[in-house]
Formats: sequence, structure tokens, C-alpha cells
Amino acid sequence: MNDRELSEAGDVDFPRFQVGAPPQHLITTLLGDYWISRPERLPSAALVRLTEEFGVSAVAARAALSRLTKRNLLESSKTGRRTSYRLTDRAAAVMLEGRQRIMSFGLERGAWDRTWVMAAFSVSEEQRDLRHALRARLRWLGFAPLYDGLWVSPTADAGSAAAVLTELEVPMATVFRAEALDLPGMRAPQEAWDFDRLRRTYEEFVTRYAPLLDRVRRGTVGASEALVARSGIMDTWRTFPNHDPDLPAELLPADWPRAAARDLFVEIYDTLGPLAEFRVKQIVAEFEPALAGLVAHHRTGSTLTLT
Repeated sequence: MNDRELSEAGDVDFPRFQVGAPPQHLITTLLGDYWISRPERLPSAALVRLTEEFGVSAVAARAALSRLTKRNLLESSKTGRRTSYRLTDRAAAVMLEGRQRIMSFGLERGAWDRTWVMAAFSVSEEQRDLRHALRARLRWLGFAPLYDGLWVSPTADAGSAAAVLTELEVPMATVFRAEALDLPGMRAPQEAWDFDRLRRTYEEFVTRYAPLLDRVRRGTVGASEALVARSGIMDTWRTFPNHDPDLPAELLPADWPRAAARDLFVEIYDTLGPLAEFRVKQIVAEFEPALAGLVAHHRTGSTLTLT
């Protein structure tokens, strides 16, 4: 799913997220939000017009469509002079998997069993590409570095961690489960996370989007703005799992702001869904009226039931 959410989740080469919604990232996001798993292809002119809502030029959008096709993220077909696109089945499947995690992030969990999953490994400084790839993949799984070669998580799946280490052919590595001993002078595993920084990040998110939430509740957001704002808040929310692996309540300081941040995200994202969908339908109808009725948005709750 972000530093770029889904590249680290599997072998699909999704564009990395950057501030400012670069065209490749924007196109995959829009298709994932309103055209996920559809067999029909959307005209390139409609996709270009959609990106213009976000300030992307037609030239940049068409170049992004070409690059995404070369990277096997989009399938294309041509009828006369018109080219149309859809997500590849593999790209759609990986996006759905990542969406499950993003939408479920911050939900209340059951009691934590106090077991830590630990990934220990040794990678030389000369293997920089391997180190970068390994760290990115482990962060996506919910790990953080307690020490350079010892990464820990209270929520990660040990099998997934082992699979990553095997896939990347890390020469010296092991994965194990353990309980931490609360001993004086010893570093606790949860110290792998900077709680003060995390708190500020959540609080800044709430502060940033509170004015939008107020306007959403008053019904003063138009369809075009709803489309842009909904994509914007999703792009911000989807970065949180890279910094916080849904840390269990037992490890969190008092008055932790994650629940408030999630409530704000859910209300804005879900409430703006119909308006954003309406705007996408308007644009698609300009180029292919028969396809406009197939445009659909997903609510956070409905996404959690997707398989």
C-alpha cells in the first residue's frame, strides 16, 4: 500500500509516493479508489482529464500512462486512435491487499499476548541496496530497529518476516518469538519507536484536517474538491503504518491520539466518497458515457470485507 505503500508488500513495481501526487502515483490511486478490479478499460482521455483535477498537465499524464504500462501496472488496448487502460490483475490484487491493511489500521484490537517477533540479521555496509530493501520490507510488515541488526514487532507475522529474509537472500538471518523481561537498565523493545514523534505526527494530522472535517459536516465541499481532498487524506493516512505497526494498547502512553486521528480520517474519507464518485462519473461520461455508471467508491467498512 507509504513511503510507497505497496512496492514493499510484494513484487509489483508501484511508483513511490512523493509529496505533490506525481502522475504515476496519482493514476494508480484513482484507479484503485474508483475502478479497482474492473475488466473494462477507461479511455486515456478520461484518465488524463481526471489528473487535471489535481493540477497535472496532459503531457505529464500521458507520459505516466505509458510508463505504468511498461511497468506492467496497467493493461492497454487500442481502438482506432483511442487507447484505453485498466489495472493489471496482479496490480489490483496487491492494491486490495494493501488497502485492507490501510483501512483496518487503528481499529481496536484484542488483548496483546505480550509476545514479540524478532528478526535478527547481518548485512554488510557494502550491500546498500540489500540493506535498503530489507529495511523497507520489514517496516511494511510492522518492524522497527531495536538495534541495527535486531528488528522487533509486537504485531508482525513471523512467517512473513522469514519469507522476506529468504526472498532477499539475506545470508545470516533468523526469526524468533520471545517475551521481554522487565529488568532494570535493560532497553525495552517498545523503545524501537519514538512515541513523542508519533504523537506529534497524529496530532498534526488532526490539526491539519480538522478544518476540512468542519466543512464536510457543514456540506460546503463541492464534488471536484471532494475528489482531490479524499485522495489527499488517503495519501496522508496510508503513511502511518510505516511508522506505527498498530502498536497494542498495552504499550501506548495515556491519551494516545491514534483513535482520534482514525475517526477523523474515516469520517472525511467516507463522507466525501459519494461526491468524489459523482465527479469521476462526470469526467468519464465526457468520453465514454456507457462506462460512467460503473464508477464506484469504497467506504472504509466495505473495504474491510473485500477478499
